Amino acid sequence: MSFYTFARTVVKQVLTPLYRIEVSGVEHIPKEGAVIICANHISNLDPPIVGITCPRPVHFMAKEELFRTPVVKQLVSRLHAFPVRRGMGDREALRTGLALLKERKVLGLFPEGTRSKDGKLKKGLAGAGFFALRSEAVVVPCAIIGPYRIGKKLKVVYGAPIDFTPWRERRASADEVTAVIMEHIQQLLNEHQ
Repeated sequence: MSFYTFARTVVKQVLTPLYRIEVSGVEHIPKEGAVIICANHISNLDPPIVGITCPRPVHFMAKEELFRTPVVKQLVSRLHAFPVRRGMGDREALRTGLALLKERKVLGLFPEGTRSKDGKLKKGLAGAGFFALRSEAVVVPCAIIGPYRIGKKLKVVYGAPIDFTPWRERRASADEVTAVIMEHIQQLLNEHQ
């Protein structure tokens, strides 16, 4: 058993009853091939929540500050995270993300780039659109619907994959594609809140 699988099992056993996690739409996540899961960001617990509700291992971009301490760096790396410098076009992080998608893995993104303080969906950054346009990956929108309160129900909803073939063909911008992804996340939030 890999460390990721072990950690996922333990975290799932702890968080699922604690937050009464209810998951729907998992059937929208392809069993194989490159997938980008794009979710809203309301808590530091969002990455593990997506990690335990997605049936496949998820690779997340994580803020580079987490990789500065050797112990934390080793831990998050074993949990399939890789560093990104926020607020700038981090070419190394973009290359790593594209390489993972080329290997037909699952990339987890929070297009807002940082947590929403009021829980409302913010404008997405171009990175999500970049990955959608530069890869053949299937993009699956995801809505995490709080609150993160012990004993209160937390919903995780995966939406139908978005087909970006028309956007790729007409060479749309990364910003345009990210805006479409955000619309899909907002629609899930509206439908399931």
